Amino acid sequence: MPQPWEIENLLEIQNNQLHIDGVAAVDLARAHGTPLFVFSERRIRHNIERLKRAETLIACPLKICYAAKAMSTMGILKAVKDAGSDIEVNSGGELWKALEIGFLGGQIIFNGTSKEIWELEKAIGAEIYAIQVDSTLELALIEDTAKRLNKRANVSLRLVPEIESNTHSGLQTALLTSKFGMMPGEALAAFREYKASPHLNLAGIHLHIGSQNPSAAGYAEALQILFHNLLQIFNETGVKLSHINIGGGFPVNYLRDDTLADAFPDEQREMFAADFDPADAIKNAWDVVTRSAESANASALLDNITLLLEPGRSIIADAGICLTSVRNIKQRPLKSTAVRGTAAVPAAVSPASGRQIDSAAGRSQDSQRDAGGTDTWVLTDAGFNILLSMVTYNWYYHLISAERSGDEHTYPYKLAGPLCDGGDVYFDIEGHGHLPEYRLLPPSVKLGEVLALLNCGAYSLAQASQYNARFLPPVVLIKQNGNAELIRRRDNFQDLVGSDIY
Repeated sequence: MPQPWEIENLLEIQNNQLHIDGVAAVDLARAHGTPLFVFSERRIRHNIERLKRAETLIACPLKICYAAKAMSTMGILKAVKDAGSDIEVNSGGELWKALEIGFLGGQIIFNGTSKEIWELEKAIGAEIYAIQVDSTLELALIEDTAKRLNKRANVSLRLVPEIESNTHSGLQTALLTSKFGMMPGEALAAFREYKASPHLNLAGIHLHIGSQNPSAAGYAEALQILFHNLLQIFNETGVKLSHINIGGGFPVNYLRDDTLADAFPDEQREMFAADFDPADAIKNAWDVVTRSAESANASALLDNITLLLEPGRSIIADAGICLTSVRNIKQRPLKSTAVRGTAAVPAAVSPASGRQIDSAAGRSQDSQRDAGGTDTWVLTDAGFNILLSMVTYNWYYHLISAERSGDEHTYPYKLAGPLCDGGDVYFDIEGHGHLPEYRLLPPSVKLGEVLALLNCGAYSLAQASQYNARFLPPVVLIKQNGNAELIRRRDNFQDLVGSDIY
């Protein structure tokens, strides 16, 4: 019987051990050390093809631009390019990497709120598909830069649609309270002012409703808003746009294994378990818009228009795992009162008392009885220096034993990382109940045992730091042919001081 977290031809149990694309995770950990990120090229291609299916369901060209911010190691960017995706960048550095790996200008779009002049120069010089304009001030800077370079810049104006979704507050990007974009009225005025500029190609409009959206309905609302703005821009300025950009944010199911689902508040659980087909969501949204266009006698505005997507998480998250080793094990007495009032472990045995933990009550049945029991703490070599979202967003990555993947994961442990920081733990230290208080692993976890954090390909290594002077980890990409290739080496001492002057 497969485990709930298993994905056919990607994550599977063989000989009781975790295998990734048929390669034993433990063998990779032994060969390259831990922590170690492992990515599947097959899964990256699968996820891109899943998005491309939308083009067969709608009556317009589709341009998929992988969000480089999710993971931009050069070997990953090459795999994305080879899979037939274009790219979205958010800095001059990401733009350089995209060009360096072989993306052409027409395959690149450039987002960001605070672009510098040198970045604009590089984007305009490369004749990229579109610079996503964040404000009217930025639009003026782009025109001035293009004029100085004797070029014409392709631009798309980013709107604030005021759409709220049930995702993490830090992932909301379409509200007045977010820092992104301009009001529709500002954009309309900009189209009037700059439509005749010889140095600006006003090619499109853009919005993004946020990431890890649990409902597909937001995309229909977003595309409808884009169409209404497209129509108003044409009616009032005569500008016919060549593309509209609905952003990304398509979800990944982080709770395929729902063993700990009851440990989350309802909204958190809904967000982490979000799972819908992006192609179906896009088709439904497009159907809504085409009906609106027909009602407004404006179907011609959709002729030859291109729809842009900016997926990051949905391409790379479940294509990557982090292997980590147990570096320390210790016992700690339980407190005499409930541990921060957070949910504990469903249908598990407490290491403190041998009694079952009542997930519905959100605490061990004997949690307020005495201080005689103990917790077992497991400390790994993977901390928030490489998994920052566990702290900033209380993000959840399912944890299993890579060495004993087929064994029952029923024993609750307190998990923590190696950093000299009290917040470097695998649970919500502030006690808001946003993460499980315990993680379930097989009994008798051993020193050196290799564990695996699943679905952590997005926004992990991309946000990593050398905090505590720890080496950034290596990355292995399992290629289409099944070969495991090192695409990033582990840092060394010189990497820690490479930019220092001393």
